Amino acid sequence: MSTINFKEQLTTVQTAKDLGLLPEEFEKIKTTLGRVPNFTELSIYSVMWSEHCSYKNSITWLKTLPKDGPHMLAKAGEENAGLVDIGDGLACAFKIESHNHPSALEPYQGAATGVGGINRDIFTMGARPIAQLNSLRFGDINSEKTKWLIKGVVKGIGDYGNAFGIPTVAGEVFFDDSYNVNPLVNAMSVGIVKKGETVSATSYGEGNPVFIVGSSTGKDGIAGAAFASKDLTEESSKDLPAVQVGDPFQEKLLLEATLEVITTGAVIGMQDMGAAGITCSTSEMSAKGEHGMEVWLDKVPTRQAGMLPFEILLSESQERMLVVVKKGREEEVKKVFEKWDLNCVQIAVVTKGDRLKYFFHGELVADVPAGSLVLGGDAPVYKREYKEPASYAESKKFDIKSVKDCEDLKHVMVHLAGHPNLASKRWIYNQYDSMVGTVNMSTNKPSDAAIVNIKGSKKALAMSVDCNSRYVNADPEIGCAIAVCEAARNIVCSGGVPSAVTNCLNFGNPYNPEVYWQFVGAIKGMSAACLKLQTPVTGGNVSFYNQSSYEGPVFPTPTIGMIGIVEDKKHQTTLNFKNEGDLIYLIGKQVNDIASSEYLFSYHKIKNTPVPYFNLDEEHALQKGIMSVIQKGLIQSAHDVSDGGLFITLLESALHGNRGIEIKMNSSLRKDAYLFGEAQSRVVISISKNNQSAFESELKTSSIPFENIGLVKGISLVIDGQDYGSVKEFGDLYNTSIENKLN
Repeated sequence: MSTINFKEQLTTVQTAKDLGLLPEEFEKIKTTLGRVPNFTELSIYSVMWSEHCSYKNSITWLKTLPKDGPHMLAKAGEENAGLVDIGDGLACAFKIESHNHPSALEPYQGAATGVGGINRDIFTMGARPIAQLNSLRFGDINSEKTKWLIKGVVKGIGDYGNAFGIPTVAGEVFFDDSYNVNPLVNAMSVGIVKKGETVSATSYGEGNPVFIVGSSTGKDGIAGAAFASKDLTEESSKDLPAVQVGDPFQEKLLLEATLEVITTGAVIGMQDMGAAGITCSTSEMSAKGEHGMEVWLDKVPTRQAGMLPFEILLSESQERMLVVVKKGREEEVKKVFEKWDLNCVQIAVVTKGDRLKYFFHGELVADVPAGSLVLGGDAPVYKREYKEPASYAESKKFDIKSVKDCEDLKHVMVHLAGHPNLASKRWIYNQYDSMVGTVNMSTNKPSDAAIVNIKGSKKALAMSVDCNSRYVNADPEIGCAIAVCEAARNIVCSGGVPSAVTNCLNFGNPYNPEVYWQFVGAIKGMSAACLKLQTPVTGGNVSFYNQSSYEGPVFPTPTIGMIGIVEDKKHQTTLNFKNEGDLIYLIGKQVNDIASSEYLFSYHKIKNTPVPYFNLDEEHALQKGIMSVIQKGLIQSAHDVSDGGLFITLLESALHGNRGIEIKMNSSLRKDAYLFGEAQSRVVISISKNNQSAFESELKTSSIPFENIGLVKGISLVIDGQDYGSVKEFGDLYNTSIENKLN
């Protein structure tokens, strides 16, 4: 066996710094190896110990999140994605991840490969993806850069997802100046698999062959994980090689080949090559299976000549997987991938011990212990200091009396109906194929959450993504709890029962104590809400360094992806008003509150205020009550009150039903608080008059505040007897606002 030639690859602490490692981390690597690492080895540690792969600045707090629940089949960190039991012998695999930095530099490929990567996490486990969702954040929509970013990101998501053949069923889009330089692109995938037929990301069995399958390896995406673990600067454009390039048609072939090869029973383990490529998959699978590998890098199919060992190891070329196969069954596996015209080349063999030995044309170019690279092994773990920013205490001084109650309600209504944070996102979702696969039950039945059919079952899946980052910026703990609760509320209002959560935690630089304070607060809020609602966290993604050197950090954005189960499809509930004369109810506590509302923030330009009113116990009771009246068939529609307040909720229900309303305001509240405040734990419900007695009796037993505020009537929005305009008039504004700004 060859020995490593160190003379040409001597590394120093400066080399480590250049690769993004700290001096103390360089010393730790030397201790682990018992020698100075060569450049290839140091490159391996630079990606595996980056924040993106190691979670070194977040894992201490992530471990505090609740992981146990009644449906859990795989806890956070155990597999590539979360896995929950949905009954009928089926399980649901789901996960959300970020692709923020690549999308900031090259929005089309950045977003496209984010979609591809998250889908691979799902089908690597043996689950067939059935639905995609996304959560997007952009800066000022009037700036040319933001318009370029939006168009590139949306086209990237649409082109990749549409070609791949999985419907995009839901999402959210939010605009704020804090995202001017650093947009956020979070992609979620949901898949279905029979219980007991999943494949684990593991490697074991001395002598078992290891195959790379799918696309050839190129220089795209090299050091992408390290690139995602630093601030964006004016020099970041030079990191374009760190942006991957995707091929959705190749991914479709890989999906079918992967699911087929699993049925042969010849597969020991499988993992997607995402961040850090071959380095990550070989080390994580080996560490999990408590074995080692000998890897022959010169056997890796490449699409560029002369690639160096570290380039092959660190490449993040898309549509690739690592598959560990039972010895003697190689031909079965090869035949499947040949059928789908994909690479299937043995590049490694499983060995005893824990050493990862990488060879290149017979020369040993790296020799590292697998456990030293991964979470739970030798990867560094830090507890960062954090402190409350001065703005937090300052926000508490806000007094609603300092803002004069609104007199010109129509002017505010027009402002909110046309605001890009509240207006229809149809310019965006019309570019996504929402019907491919015939599973989407929400296309002609609009609801707060997406509803996806489970074929052969009376059940359906409900899913949503949520986070109001303005609330989290105002108070990270309460704001993140609200994000969890709104995701759950959307599922409840659609007829589902919340099951479990995945998260995408987008924050600035963790070395900034005020940013880290936001992160810690968000974790605490998420934990409290998930425990209360019994929606354990199955995993997700941490994305730090979302900031620029000249704009500062983005709003803290802990995006919550949630799935729920609609036990019977007959319980699917839509948000649109149905019939003339139906009664409209506002469920939940009403308070004089306009804090952190879109109304206060963008209309009055008052930006440092507390979170809206929120009480976790009241939220829990509300959701239980809404579930009850839905399951007893007592309501016509349900739509939660969230961004834009009661006015936007009523407008959306009216628009989707093409029905007018007559509403009587609560005289004990300010007009602006009643119509535009965003106090939480409220839902607008419409019912048939025939169900009024049964409906009210049911709510009284649960002690939830409720009020009959009006009825479905006519074609206009009539409030306290005043006609503020036709539903069509507001609809034209609501539906065209964003496209008018972008076209």
